Amino acid sequence: MFQTYFTAGLCVGVTEAIVMNPFERVKVTLMADRSPVEKAPSTWDVLKKIVSNKGYGVEGLNRGMSATIISHGIFNMVYFGVFKSLKSRLRPFSDEMLYLYHIMGIGFAAGTLASIASNPFDVAKTRIQGPQPEPGVRKYRSPLATVATIYREERLRALFKGLLPRLLRRGVGSALMVAAYDYTYRYLTNGFSE
Repeated sequence: MFQTYFTAGLCVGVTEAIVMNPFERVKVTLMADRSPVEKAPSTWDVLKKIVSNKGYGVEGLNRGMSATIISHGIFNMVYFGVFKSLKSRLRPFSDEMLYLYHIMGIGFAAGTLASIASNPFDVAKTRIQGPQPEPGVRKYRSPLATVATIYREERLRALFKGLLPRLLRRGVGSALMVAAYDYTYRYLTNGFSE
């Protein structure tokens, strides 16, 4: 049963990545822009520039697609696999607060582990989609080669850049999300079943 949770999570992550990659490409481009805020290009301007210069393919709007697929695939595989596996073992609680703490703990654990597992490929995705160190030369191309290059040149710590804010966003966010979802679901189920 557990492999089903992990496989379903992987499929969700791949689907999400395919849809989200163009947005990620524009976001990373905007984040890397060093223009003063008042002179910074708009989202629409960046989108038009990417498409007009490089098109929609893997050099243009979909640059970094494979890294996004791996990053999101790993994240969702671990997240849903851990969350569903742990939740299926959760025994019934008569105390609502104790149940709340447990479900939030499971959400936090799933979000934290998924963030740690996928962070190296998230760093690779950002390097691939963002500006290259040398203008006009693509140093970062494929996800595995990018991870290897970062490790070789900057060591393991560089593959986990940005992990703390990601843990805070994904771990704490997951804890709150699953608790809110669970309580809303139970409220609506109990409210409409009567």
